[in-house]
Amino acid sequence: MSGKDESIFSKEALMSTKPGKDIVKQALFKSKGYRQFDKYKKEAEDELPKFTKRFAEDLLKQIKSDNTPNETQEKFAAEVGSSEITLEKSQIDSVKKRLEDYDTLFDRVTRILNSNFVKMTFPVFSALYDASSQYFGDANDAKKKTDIIDGHIIAIDLSEPMDRIMDKDEDVEYLDDYKLMNPYILQLARTKIGSGGPEVLEEFERGFKDARIGQYVDFKLKMKPKGITEEAMIECYKKYRAVMGTAGKNMTLARLPLGEIFYLGMAKAAESVGCGNEIEDSIKNKFVKIPSWPLYYTILTNDVQKGFEFTMKKSELYLSEARLALELLPENFSHRDFLEFLFLTVEHYNSFWFNQLQKQKLWSEFDSKLPK
Repeated sequence: MSGKDESIFSKEALMSTKPGKDIVKQALFKSKGYRQFDKYKKEAEDELPKFTKRFAEDLLKQIKSDNTPNETQEKFAAEVGSSEITLEKSQIDSVKKRLEDYDTLFDRVTRILNSNFVKMTFPVFSALYDASSQYFGDANDAKKKTDIIDGHIIAIDLSEPMDRIMDKDEDVEYLDDYKLMNPYILQLARTKIGSGGPEVLEEFERGFKDARIGQYVDFKLKMKPKGITEEAMIECYKKYRAVMGTAGKNMTLARLPLGEIFYLGMAKAAESVGCGNEIEDSIKNKFVKIPSWPLYYTILTNDVQKGFEFTMKKSELYLSEARLALELLPENFSHRDFLEFLFLTVEHYNSFWFNQLQKQKLWSEFDSKLPK
């Protein structure tokens, strides 16, 4: 959940922000939150290679057993509302044949899983699932836990190949392979999430629809950046809110009250991370991201520096709402400290990139590249 660059969690980077110093202090004194966080992080590091293998093997079965791949592509295009992310009919057979080789498919799966977002969400989902099982007194069902977590990580990861196809700025030589893979990735996510029951699948479908609305608004604002409004940005942020909030709720198998509390905490933390992402992306690309909160506030104030200062304030508002969810947790909740520690990592991530931005003083460069 905490962004893209692992070096921001080096000791030096942590010591450069106030929340980072709190993280170092908790590590030093081995606080309960740090111990829980560290346990799930280590478990996830062990689990990730096994998950990657499961993902590739399941995907291979689906691709090989599909006798109507053209229909599969057409249905997917209709569902996501774009034929840009699917293959031409004449390309399907050759791409399908290529991906029926396990090593080739495994390579493509590894590429789309190579994101810190995946590495960070794995331990979070595992902790939320365990916390919920403990709260509701569920019988131990390791397969169901694996399926629910796998399904949501696969669903979240679908955004990686889709973004690369739309942006055409990464893995350009593999985009046709991703086009073929996308419908099967979604199908696989649905099958695994469905093992939690119809309510869980229903929540996922609702979240998936909201995420698509967010992506669509994002795309529209790229075409007309000066038409950005707060309402449009809230719609645009549905992609963060829907993805992480829904996953949080589904780790409880969509049961109240915990499901709603997890939804609030995860949704708001994800929106806060979204602000940090926009700051990080702006630094790396040397222009203000379109669309983004920094662009929205820059247009309102006619001042790039103020645009980013207000974005930090926005990230703090989101995070304070995430922390409000912690206050709603039941008394003596087993994983409260874990979640407090998690939100501290989000705060550090945002603070770190904002500090970097202030050091680099890119204001005039940003200013010269603003949409006219």
